[in-house]
Amino acid sequence: MDEDNEETIHFHQMGIDDRILESISKLGWSHPTPIQEKAIPLALEGKDILARARTGSGKTAAYAIALIQKLLHLKQTASEQAIRAVVLTPSKELCQQAHKNILELTAGCSRDVKCVDVSPQVPLASQRPVLMEKPDIIVATPSRLLAHLRAENIRLKETLEMLVVDEADLLFSFGYEDDLRELLDNIPKIYQAFMMSATLGVDVINLKKMVLHNAVILKLEESQLPEATQLNQYHIKCEESDKFALVAALLKLNLVRGKTIFFVNSVNRCYLLKLFLDQFGIRSCILNPELPVNSRCHIVNQFNDGMYDYIIASDEVTDSKKSGSKQKPKSKRSRKTDKEFSIARGIDFFNVSNVINFDFPQSTDSYIHRVGRTARADNPGTALSFVSIKDHYLLEQVEKALLGENADDSDTIFKPYNFKMEEIEGFRYRAKDAIQAVTRSAIQEARMKDVKHEIFNSSKLKSYFDDNPQDLQALRHDKPLHTVKSSKELKHVPDYIVPQTLRGNKGRSRGRSFSAKSNSKQQSAPTSAHTGKKFRKRQADPLKSFEFAGLTETKKKKGKRSK
Repeated sequence: MDEDNEETIHFHQMGIDDRILESISKLGWSHPTPIQEKAIPLALEGKDILARARTGSGKTAAYAIALIQKLLHLKQTASEQAIRAVVLTPSKELCQQAHKNILELTAGCSRDVKCVDVSPQVPLASQRPVLMEKPDIIVATPSRLLAHLRAENIRLKETLEMLVVDEADLLFSFGYEDDLRELLDNIPKIYQAFMMSATLGVDVINLKKMVLHNAVILKLEESQLPEATQLNQYHIKCEESDKFALVAALLKLNLVRGKTIFFVNSVNRCYLLKLFLDQFGIRSCILNPELPVNSRCHIVNQFNDGMYDYIIASDEVTDSKKSGSKQKPKSKRSRKTDKEFSIARGIDFFNVSNVINFDFPQSTDSYIHRVGRTARADNPGTALSFVSIKDHYLLEQVEKALLGENADDSDTIFKPYNFKMEEIEGFRYRAKDAIQAVTRSAIQEARMKDVKHEIFNSSKLKSYFDDNPQDLQALRHDKPLHTVKSSKELKHVPDYIVPQTLRGNKGRSRGRSFSAKSNSKQQSAPTSAHTGKKFRKRQADPLKSFEFAGLTETKKKKGKRSK
């Protein structure tokens, strides 16, 4: 379905219940997004749907509104309470997000439509009483839902009518293929299905054959990322040794403003970057797949609330678990990561100003999902990628995929970030000292310390935090790990290492989150008031106001003393 409607259809024209419309109004949604405009009417007609739309386009609301509307209609004639809809997502965080969105949309009809999240946050037995009440909608990961089926906590064979597979392009890469096959044997042969995905790869096509029947494929004619007017994409060519000096300069000179996500390619690299930034007095937190789910969700929520400015994340789990591949562990001591976690995909971060690819992603899909964390809805955003010589072919692949087949050779997506590396020599020497202090043992110690600390906060203090929610809100995750001995000098930026074009502007620049013209000569002459202030400050400094009288004056004073 590629034809476009001449007139936009509004929510109230879709035959949606007034209680849902009231919730939509409270959420501030004035009109449906393109995917919602096309998918909701088809879903209400009872058709299976495979929808491809970019991250942040409103896919979750598209299937959630349709589910709730159909359930309200079914309950008018239903004789008993039953589980009629299942929403499958590949991660615990996405389960929580989908559950939250459904609760927001059912605020006006919560007595009629009940939704529960049974993702792996608590023991299986603890969720049994909730499932015994037969909620209308269950949100779960495939493995968790299958565990409840095996434990006979739920039965879906007779009652299930709707199945949703969210972030479908991730399910096989998370190793859920066998779980899905077993799940499909435990549900009715006839049901309505929805599949939502940001990409339409081979895995999604294979999943479509398993789940959908004569589906309508909605492939919206839109770019996979927002337009250039909303999303600015920059790249800067730098090698490994220069990345750290560059990130220190960008942050200490206030060239990066607003909430920022740094992406690296492994968990160890997360801690390497954090320990490096700690030495410069730059606070950041890590989203580590080894941490308990409660800690990860708490970090995301606090980031959304504005408590943190910088998060360091890795999509190592996503890239390492390819469909059907069997990988040997790197070492016996390698830690167990959570296969039901991926920061790069699906998780809804609010008002992210910048995404910085400290390590360039290893695939186009990974780049799309990373950069999709910013410029969501109508908000502007910026993406900056550090590109080394060995990553240059990956950059070309991403640009070719994003431009499409009809692009001209002159077309480009990535703008060069105009930053002269020779102007940050002072940061280069400091960065070299700081990175040398971050040894392999320091990283391992920090990694272990962080996990132990978060497990303690997550489990041992759970009952305390239940009684004292204000203390939970005050708990911060961006504290220095103190496994590297830091120097106070690194936290201070003396004027002599600040580039000439930025002197006098450090800490006072305003406007855009990223300044791509950081080296342009726009500095105006200081005012007389500013000059007078500098002169008075110099007079107050005895080291700067001291003036040598000269040898002649010294001889005169000696002559007077001799007399």
